[in-house]
Amino acid sequence: MTKVLIVDRSKSMRNTLRERLEYEGYATESAATPTAAAEACSLSPFDIILTDDAHSVPRVGIPFIVLSSESSVETAVEAVRSGASEFLTRPIDMNRLLGAIRKVSSESEQPVEEPCAPIVARSRRRAARVEEIVGHSESITHVRELIEKVAPSEARVLITGANGTGKELVARWLHEKSRRAGSPFVEVNCAAIPSELIESELFGHEKGAFTSAVKQRKGKFEQAAGGTLFMDEIGDMSLSAQAKVLRALQENRISRVGSDRDIDVNVRVVAATNKNLREEIRLGNFREDLYHRLSVIVISVPSLADRREDIPMLVEHFIEKISGEYSLPPKPIEKGALNLLRQMPWSGNIRELRNVIERLIILSSDCITTLDVERYASANVL
Repeated sequence: MTKVLIVDRSKSMRNTLRERLEYEGYATESAATPTAAAEACSLSPFDIILTDDAHSVPRVGIPFIVLSSESSVETAVEAVRSGASEFLTRPIDMNRLLGAIRKVSSESEQPVEEPCAPIVARSRRRAARVEEIVGHSESITHVRELIEKVAPSEARVLITGANGTGKELVARWLHEKSRRAGSPFVEVNCAAIPSELIESELFGHEKGAFTSAVKQRKGKFEQAAGGTLFMDEIGDMSLSAQAKVLRALQENRISRVGSDRDIDVNVRVVAATNKNLREEIRLGNFREDLYHRLSVIVISVPSLADRREDIPMLVEHFIEKISGEYSLPPKPIEKGALNLLRQMPWSGNIRELRNVIERLIILSSDCITTLDVERYASANVL
């Protein structure tokens, strides 16, 4: 199996490339810096490297492909002179990239899946990329049932729930079980982007549209073409951006910032929020017409406090997963420690539980005890 190292400063780009390449049958690892890339190469052999900068490639004789944000002739010539086997520009055409990998790789066995491979097998392979939804409580079972029913449709879905409950995981499963699973899953956190930049992030911009727009850029709607656009924390979006999103949903078309040309888009929008959007509508912070466009189906993800019976299973899941990440054998946990974890308030929900289990694995001895939980379950005691 061809093994690919992805070296890119952008975490989202690393994740996107890893997901797509693993779906295609490649083994992957990623690194954010040249130092991390060099360390990865010292620990494991790679057949090919994908990088955003030719200068970040460890000088270890591995063929590499440059995925550049710059499309100038000078940049391409410099990359080739640095030893690049191929030079591709962004946004990345995955078909071209896969063809380049096959061309460059010295591996004789091609990891491309046979066209006649069973659909069920391909589906299982895709699903293996996404972490499972753990638990048997009535509320989380209902969420899984809704995913099974809704995913195959093209219906827009609004996912509600407190921070840390797993809204993104629900969105990913909606994508993986849909007919769009072979196409991109693109995420945008509306709360993390300044209001003056959100329109450019979603719809892209033309060169010269504003001071720092030195080149044309595709937005998230175009990047998600054929796939799913997950708009997280949509309740934090400005009213002006909401109006443009509404138009995109109504007409299936967008226009980049600084352009008067419409672009047809084919995406399924899944949105999420930790806010009460009906209250935000009452306060004038959210458009009611957009709410109705987004909420064809509403999936409410329960808080951990409302599904305490799932905590033992979640604890076991995280112990096994995190221990594997640290190359450690899974640690046993005392019954009293487990009971104490069940009684905690968990205001941070699943995310907080995972962090606590990671802390306990690091700080406990051979077994996670009740005393360990009392000492280390709260970050304030460290």
